[in-house]
Amino acid sequence: MGFDVAAEKYARFMGRYAEPLAPHFAEFARVRMGQRVLDVGCGPGTLTRHLVTLTEAHLVAAIDPSPPFMEAVARRLPRVDVHTGVAEALPFKDGWFDVTLAQLVIHFMSDPEAGLQEMIRVTRPGGTVAACVWDADTGAVAPFWACVHEIDPEAQDEAFVAGARMGDLERMFKKVGLRKVEPSGLVVRVTHPAFEDWWDPYTFGVGPAGDYLSSLDEAGRSALEAVARRRFGDGPFTVTATAWAARGTVA
Repeated sequence: MGFDVAAEKYARFMGRYAEPLAPHFAEFARVRMGQRVLDVGCGPGTLTRHLVTLTEAHLVAAIDPSPPFMEAVARRLPRVDVHTGVAEALPFKDGWFDVTLAQLVIHFMSDPEAGLQEMIRVTRPGGTVAACVWDADTGAVAPFWACVHEIDPEAQDEAFVAGARMGDLERMFKKVGLRKVEPSGLVVRVTHPAFEDWWDPYTFGVGPAGDYLSSLDEAGRSALEAVARRRFGDGPFTVTATAWAARGTVA
């Protein structure tokens, strides 16, 4: 899957939506000053940066399997404890964190339940585990897939990934043993000043959408771009994106 890209490209592709989402998600997770906090699947550090403003940098840890992303986080946030690794094998002590978060990453874990169990393991009893995933139909990349399906109705989109439907995360949290599980929907609105501001980052090859676009020949890419331009015009236009979130308490 296309995540072996420069941090700057990922930021232009998803950061434009993840950045306004981060404060809503951190508030939902009830992150507070003085807490030890872990950002799982941190990418280039969009949520990590916000966590540093809520608690102290030396109390924040971040982990992601992408070396370019972790290099970017280490460079920009030198006091944060950064690690290259996967959610299913977190390199931290049992019960070390007060809050463990996964923003827009549960659905990309090779084993989401194992990833959640690891998040629980490294969180203290009474601490919080929280995650969020874009909604299948109204998430940040849903407009792109709507254009794809106009041309290629059978194209495999991101509608059936873990957590992408209402109630998915809540059920998963309960299954792995979290208590007091609470779901929510988080909404962000991003205005694109011009069509190219929205379209160009899809050409960077990031994630499933970038993989799909890269798989097309020149004629296919041109046809898809034409459909999108017809739908959205030259801009400006606003994308309203919903993410499903859940939080739970560690027993």
